[in-house]
Amino acid sequence: MYDNNPTLDPHKPLDESQQGTVYYKTSDDPSAVDPEKGIRHFYIESYGCAMNFSDSEIVASILGDVGFQPTRDVEIADLILINTCSIRDKAEKNVRQRLRVFNQVKKRRKGAQVLVGVLGCMAERLKEKLMEQEKLVDMVLGPDAYRDLPKLVAKATEGQKGINVLLSREETYADISPMRLDSNGVVAYISIMRGCDNMCSFCVVPFTRGRERSRNAFSIIAEATDLYQRGYREVTLLGQNVDSYKWENPDSKELVNFANLLEMVALVHPDLRVRFSTSHPKDITDEVLYTIKKYENICNYIHLPVQSGNSRILKLMNRTYDREWYLERVRAIYRIIPDCTISADIITGFCSETEEEHQDTLSIMRESGYTMSYMFYYSERPGTLAARKYPDDIPLEVKKRRLQDVVDLQMEMSHTHNQTDIGKTFKVLIEGDSKKSDQQFKGRTGQNKMVIFDKKENLKAGDYVEVKINSVTRATLLGEIV
Repeated sequence: MYDNNPTLDPHKPLDESQQGTVYYKTSDDPSAVDPEKGIRHFYIESYGCAMNFSDSEIVASILGDVGFQPTRDVEIADLILINTCSIRDKAEKNVRQRLRVFNQVKKRRKGAQVLVGVLGCMAERLKEKLMEQEKLVDMVLGPDAYRDLPKLVAKATEGQKGINVLLSREETYADISPMRLDSNGVVAYISIMRGCDNMCSFCVVPFTRGRERSRNAFSIIAEATDLYQRGYREVTLLGQNVDSYKWENPDSKELVNFANLLEMVALVHPDLRVRFSTSHPKDITDEVLYTIKKYENICNYIHLPVQSGNSRILKLMNRTYDREWYLERVRAIYRIIPDCTISADIITGFCSETEEEHQDTLSIMRESGYTMSYMFYYSERPGTLAARKYPDDIPLEVKKRRLQDVVDLQMEMSHTHNQTDIGKTFKVLIEGDSKKSDQQFKGRTGQNKMVIFDKKENLKAGDYVEVKINSVTRATLLGEIV
């Protein structure tokens, strides 16, 4: 639990993750894997955004408090959970495939009661279908119902339906200390707010995660301080729209906005790097940009989803900004933080998009100078405004061809941008061994670029080093410690 002490002075320094799958470690205690000790194990996979991965750590903590131990081995798990994403149809198909695999695990575990549960956005959207029609799961929990998980496990154990997908206007899990599972001990997520009020026409998040609510600022500072004291050296502040963060101190009535919160976290310690995701172009302010500029430990990297470069398509998407507004924000970022890097989310083939409008997306990519992007073709999501109002009228082959245009351009831009770093020296936080060689370290710059370099004695994960860049690939900088 974290101390939500409202007497902390926020202006003074304190004394001291396209989808993928996460597998969690077993306890170091040998008794935790001894079935005769009566230890129950849980296994969890996460798909989708970083918020889902952060939520899985909250779920793990809740289960740990009632005696469950995490395991990497699904074959010994008593409780199998999958934390889901509904933002694209492909993600839902992947989840269904995994659920069928988990049900085969159940069949192999004859004589043992194994429960399977679905968490997250897909749980809220497809609760009845998953549980009653397809009979793939024993319990279903929405993103605001994780505190009920022990109770639902008990119900499902007795053969009852375990379901809670109710959305909340207050839940932020501010008092729960996440279990940092499968962590490198260097970087961690901190959730600062939940939900979204933006109602983009293509997006299910407001329906699956509810309205925006911001977490107690002092609990965030306490979590960041705890992480630093345990050896972590980088935190990423998470929210569907971090720029909307607003929390009122109940004692002083002082309003803490996102720029204030960034400063508070930066002041935890100069050696604690701070990142954040995701920003919304309509909300990111010059105050936030000047705060980033003010503190060396706030990374000069901003993820600023554009979705489309055409104003008509942006209006259909209900993004509440147009092309020129977005480009003005990009110019402000480069004016205030000249060495900042920007990444984006891009959707191709949205309803009624023309070839000329597709070209507008390619041109805004060039003008914005993205160092990387998350790129997708449009996938209609049931229940959204776009699904109700606009025909999904772009042929799949056209969507895919336009997506390939975007991917090809981004690869070219990323490589070109990386080439400008040759000969430069960057402060790099060592995150661990390179994937390809245990004789090399990997780490990231403050601009969020991955760097690979040869090891030197007396260095370890969590240390900062100066690395000179000698060569590059499209995705990686290659250098040497100086």
